[in-house]
Amino acid sequence: MKLTKRSFVAGLALLAVMGAPAIAQDYPTKPIEIIVPSSAGGSTDTTARIFAEVAESKFDGFKFVVNNIDGSGGQKGFEAISRAAPDGYTIGLVFTPQLVAHIASGRAKYTLDNFHVMGNTADAPEIVVVPKDSKIKTLADLAEAAKGGDLTVAVNGIGSDDFLAAKAFEALVGVTFNLLPTKGSTEQKAAILGGHVDASFMNLSQMEAQHKAGDATIIAILTDKRNDLVPDVPTGVEGGYDVQMRATRGFVAPAGVPADIQTKLDEVFAAVMADATFQDKAKASSIYLLEMNGPDYTAYLQKLQADTQKVFDAAPW
Repeated sequence: MKLTKRSFVAGLALLAVMGAPAIAQDYPTKPIEIIVPSSAGGSTDTTARIFAEVAESKFDGFKFVVNNIDGSGGQKGFEAISRAAPDGYTIGLVFTPQLVAHIASGRAKYTLDNFHVMGNTADAPEIVVVPKDSKIKTLADLAEAAKGGDLTVAVNGIGSDDFLAAKAFEALVGVTFNLLPTKGSTEQKAAILGGHVDASFMNLSQMEAQHKAGDATIIAILTDKRNDLVPDVPTGVEGGYDVQMRATRGFVAPAGVPADIQTKLDEVFAAVMADATFQDKAKASSIYLLEMNGPDYTAYLQKLQADTQKVFDAAPW
């Protein structure tokens, strides 16, 4: 009798082992949703769509559907990813610092533990841009113009990289902007190109083409050195305003996806990042790739959350 029980248990274990690879082998049997926590047409959305296009061309049976869930500086989309069924049929393209800023502020209905971090794709330096006919030509001009307290400056939502950079500039200079939180870069572009705002804190990828075409003017890039793509644009440091900011965009899945399926998704991520076509398409769309694997990006996010928490505690928003 004991032998029978042991045999039965052993048989179950063997079936479990034999069955595990079959899950990944059959996966996927339907399209995989990519939740993009911003509106269509922006750089985050473009990154997701290029990724999906290349992944589909490289992996038989893989189909992706992009679902744009914008609002609240990405928070709605981040929460939708965290709540999704952990079955391998939903992933998301998150962005920083918004992902951790909502946690730091206590508004988020998720934590980093709610995600399996697949890896980072891109890095976007922060810029300050003004309408093409603006009298504001430098950060010094911006600081002077803001002294009246009625300068309207667009940012991509509360807690975004744009928002944090604008608040850092305010603190450094001792001014207060009339901040206009938008739903994404598409709305920011329209505001600048239409002359509806005085300035905007944005990512370089979102305004590089417009600057080169003369449709808008980037007056500063908030990094410690100039960017080869816009060598005419001075850094904030050069002008005496040491405000630096960057944004990242990385793929995650809901925590709890079966290990074999998650491994497959991670393999797809790594293969697409290494693909020359993906790299060329990203470059053509002014997407600046910065690959980080899952563990490295997880460590980056944890540190960023701790740093952002210190900022929030000092000056809550």
